[in-house]
Amino acid sequence: MKLSLKWALLSAIILVLAWPPIPYTSPLLLAAFVPLLYALEQIIQSTYAKKGKKVFLVAGLTCLLWNTCSIYWVFNAISSVMPVYAAALVTLIPYSLGALLMTMAFWLYYQLRRRYSFAISFAGLISFWISYEYLHQSWDLSFPWMTLGNGFAASTPLVQWYEYTGVYGGSLWIWLSNGLLFSLFIAKQTNQKKLKLTLASLSIIIVPIGLSLIRYFTYQEKEDPANVVVVQPNIDPYGKYDDPTGLHPYITPERQLEILIGLSKKAAQKNTEFFIWPETAISEQVDEALIRNTPAYKQILQFLAPYKNSNLLSGIESYRLYSKAETTTAREARPGMFYDSFNAAVLIDNSSKVQFYHKSKLVPAVERMPFMKALAFMKPLFAAFGGTTGGYGSQKEPNVFYSQSGIGTAPVICYESIWGAYVGLYIKKGAQFIAVITNDGWWGNTSGKDQHLDYAKLRAIETRRWIVRAANTGISAFINQRGDVVQKTNWWQPIAIKADINLNEELTFYVRTGDYIAYFGCFGTLFSMLLILFRRKLVPSINVK
Repeated sequence: MKLSLKWALLSAIILVLAWPPIPYTSPLLLAAFVPLLYALEQIIQSTYAKKGKKVFLVAGLTCLLWNTCSIYWVFNAISSVMPVYAAALVTLIPYSLGALLMTMAFWLYYQLRRRYSFAISFAGLISFWISYEYLHQSWDLSFPWMTLGNGFAASTPLVQWYEYTGVYGGSLWIWLSNGLLFSLFIAKQTNQKKLKLTLASLSIIIVPIGLSLIRYFTYQEKEDPANVVVVQPNIDPYGKYDDPTGLHPYITPERQLEILIGLSKKAAQKNTEFFIWPETAISEQVDEALIRNTPAYKQILQFLAPYKNSNLLSGIESYRLYSKAETTTAREARPGMFYDSFNAAVLIDNSSKVQFYHKSKLVPAVERMPFMKALAFMKPLFAAFGGTTGGYGSQKEPNVFYSQSGIGTAPVICYESIWGAYVGLYIKKGAQFIAVITNDGWWGNTSGKDQHLDYAKLRAIETRRWIVRAANTGISAFINQRGDVVQKTNWWQPIAIKADINLNEELTFYVRTGDYIAYFGCFGTLFSMLLILFRRKLVPSINVK
């Protein structure tokens, strides 16, 4: 058992070293699970009692260490707003929940392996894993940060074929490679013929990389330029709002607007089409129906006047009023009047037209209460204690912002940039480039901000669209259609940068089809569960040493 734990620890170390933002190490993922698979097979073929529990413990060790070391920055964000001991308890949720779901995939694999051959069981493991990833991006506790295909975000020249498969193609590739290498490892141990396994292992690694590099070096963008300015105001996220602790000096919304406009003017050109400001850049709560009456709107129009074709795309804190509770997130403002608050994006141009988008992929527990419909009966309880009854409002599907000249852009707010298929919906609706507006300052100078930037590169490949990324405190960037970061800012620096980006109207195979690999994975899981229910006896071992 101690030896199995050592193998599990080795897998965890390799996974951590291979994960973004560490550069050049992503290919380690192609062999990272081999030690863990070996440890599990040792347990399965042993005479131990309660093998299922031991499999759960060993796999759980790998998954928990990998999750904790890769997303440690979640604690950094939460500990800044609550005592350290409380933050430690809260951050156990994303660390342990993701690890638990991963571990369940291995436990189900064990249930198959004790009845069927390795080949059948491993096919089940791939299905279980991809199904877990799809669940973790679809339910109310969604956090798809650790989707295995995201691991190549720091090595995008190797996965240009994501335009056909999305990140689930990466997850599938990693597991196929690990399965073949594990089989090769066992064959070498037991002196079996291994030529075919060697050729298959080399092929599953070399062929996708080779095809990707060919695509990377031959890909040509069509010339269709638009000038875009990205603003990074570098406003302390805790100073954006009145901090009761007094640790962060309060910056008024008026002063924030002055900073944003001042930086925008420094980079502006006469032909600038878009100014992109970060998430909640317009931080004063705005009634969407009355935005044209606000001093901020009038000041923005005055700023845009010299740039006739320009548009401002900005994050904004907004709300809508209702005469009745029209949504599950609506809260009572006063008798007979309800409202929804939004983490939103707004597009303002030189006409009177104003476009809004309400963030849809809200952070569980931070921006919305999970399982709101099921827990709707608790609304009076939350209201009685002065707490939220649902957090931010949202919308079901994305909408595209269109400029005066007809350019379509996808307003993607922060956390939403992790969902490939969701971003693809913007593209289907006519977006010619993607504007990611975010505020990563809550996490501090940790790898979280770098991972978030790297993941955006995958969206560029999947959609073959430029990514224009505006982050409040960094890292802001321009990313081309191959996933290359062609320009970026430093962390914690007030600056505006500009670039001529190429627009694109073509739809990739992945945008047209979505997460089809995940759907096959879910079907495979259902089939594998049926196989488990047949309860066949244990097959002969594969003679691990």
